[in-house]
Amino acid sequence: MMHPIDIHVGRRLRQRRRLLALTQEKLANAVDIRFQQIQKYESGANRISASRLWSLAKALDVSVSYFFEGMNGHEPTSEYELHGDYGLAAAPAQNVLEDKETIDLVRYYYQLNKEPRRRLLDLAKAMSGAE
Repeated sequence: MMHPIDIHVGRRLRQRRRLLALTQEKLANAVDIRFQQIQKYESGANRISASRLWSLAKALDVSVSYFFEGMNGHEPTSEYELHGDYGLAAAPAQNVLEDKETIDLVRYYYQLNKEPRRRLLDLAKAMSGAE
C-alpha cells in the first residue's frame, strides 16, 4: 500500500520535472537510474531514499524541502488530508499543477514581458467571470 507522504513527494517530483520540461528519461539519466524508476517514484509506488532525493533535488535545482512543501507540518493519514478541504466553490482542481496544459501555460506566461502578462491575466479574469 502506498503511503500518503510517498504520493505527495512523487507528485512534487512530477510537478517540478514537468515545469522544467524534462522527460522522465532525461531526469533518470541525470541521476543515473532508469526512467521506469522515475515513474515509480512519481506514482508513489516506490519510496525515494534520502541519497536519491538529494540527487533529484540537485538535478531539479530545488532544495530537498521542496518535496515536502504543502504538508503543513504533519504527516497526512489519508488522500483527503493530503490535499485538504478548502471549502471554496471556485478553487482550482487539486491536481492542477499535474496537468501538462497548466505547466505549459505557466511556462509560456513567464516568457512574456510584463505588459503582455498583465493583459493575458486580465483576459483570463474576464473570460472566467471573475471581477
